[in-house]
Amino acid sequence: MLNNAGIVGSLARPPLGSLDLADFDAVMAVNARGVMAGVKHAVRVMAPRRRGSIICTASIAGVLGQLTPHPYSVSKFAVVGIVRSVAGELARSGVRVNAISPNYILTPLVERILEEWYPKESAEEHRRIVESDINEMEGVVLEVEDIARAALYLASDESKYVNGHNLVVDGGFTVGKAPNMPVPAQ
Repeated sequence: MLNNAGIVGSLARPPLGSLDLADFDAVMAVNARGVMAGVKHAVRVMAPRRRGSIICTASIAGVLGQLTPHPYSVSKFAVVGIVRSVAGELARSGVRVNAISPNYILTPLVERILEEWYPKESAEEHRRIVESDINEMEGVVLEVEDIARAALYLASDESKYVNGHNLVVDGGFTVGKAPNMPVPAQ
């Protein structure tokens, strides 16, 4: 089961003292509670069969702070926490649960975020930000298919002993260097 729930919420990045808790609650309801509900209901089907694989989509925003607005980042840290919290219990039922944390991929959602954060920049500049500024691997660009392949691995018997893991698919971004990304205006 691929547990791919997620919303960004407000893209504003106010100081923490001005955080909109209603926005925080909305993001957490989908990104954290939704993931927990997905795990809960998947295990009801998988555990009696004594096998299964649950994959939860997290994000590099749940590995490094300050890449995204707080509600989204905290929610993706929570996804990784859910995976780690339940993996041992579910393993005893023959069910594995893992996370995938991708780097930015130029999807329609990311394009919308970049348009809001950098409204004066062109679509080509947005592409450059994703493919260069937040990419450690020169000449290699992360694509949706790369995440699909990671999910296929985690769903397959090839990963039969992988459980409670957060597979970070970021080309080394989270360990390579501090983000180069220009900070959006507040």
